[in-house]
Amino acid sequence: MKTIILFLALTLSLTSFAQKKNANSLLWEISGNGLSQPSYLFGTIHIICKEDYFMPDVVKQKFAASQNIFLEMDMDDPKMQMTMMKLATLPAGENLKKIFGKDYAMADSFFKAKAGMGLALFNQFKPMMVMSLLYLKMLPCQNTESYETNFMAMAKTQKKDIKGLETIEDQMQVFDNIPDSVEAANIIKMIKEFDAQEKQFADMVRVYKQQNISKLYASVSSSPDLMEAEDDLLKKRNSNWIPVMEKNMKEGSSFFAVGAAHLGGDIGVIALLRKAGYKVRAVKAQ
Repeated sequence: MKTIILFLALTLSLTSFAQKKNANSLLWEISGNGLSQPSYLFGTIHIICKEDYFMPDVVKQKFAASQNIFLEMDMDDPKMQMTMMKLATLPAGENLKKIFGKDYAMADSFFKAKAGMGLALFNQFKPMMVMSLLYLKMLPCQNTESYETNFMAMAKTQKKDIKGLETIEDQMQVFDNIPDSVEAANIIKMIKEFDAQEKQFADMVRVYKQQNISKLYASVSSSPDLMEAEDDLLKKRNSNWIPVMEKNMKEGSSFFAVGAAHLGGDIGVIALLRKAGYKVRAVKAQ
């Protein structure tokens, strides 16, 4: 279930447009504006093939030196999976067969072939659960890594508490604001264009490994998971995170790890922090 949660986060994180160029780095130092010590912002990709995963030593060092650790959500909350299941369940009387309508058989056949399981397994869940599985099948590998899972393990070893910039309820509400019919149509489109989607995903991973957040925006700007909901998926979330970040940075050095697609652009976290008066500089993370 954690894999599904991570992919829901990924779906949210791939929604952005190229605006301004930034330095090639996934790690950023935040200082100034009255802060007594710097904090750090790191861009993740939520699920990646094991052979593509990398964690620069400087990231580990800044993580270890920080008092507060934030992911997009508090993923070590023991109630999270139960809450997720509850929020992802369709209302009584609704099911995927109704939502997908005439396209259900085609989608069912696709998932049986690609994932070895049909849609009946997900029939009582909202379409976003199917989308999460769809993203998982785009990976060209069996063995995967997760930056969030590794950060959680690091926090446990260092006896640090993981906190969330938003709640699972916040993230789920973003999808609830999109009609189920729109999500289902988007899933069908992605299935029909699956080869192209696999290539786009591979391109995104390549650009991520280059730590080039400007190119990352360009590679994901055509992602179908926008679903005409850019404000909810990206702009509002980035804006909502800033006051949480400010409060905690004032209390002590903090390390924030969010999807890399949230970093750049005029509405990205880096630009919003600079607008709020902070100095945000790239930290070499090779």
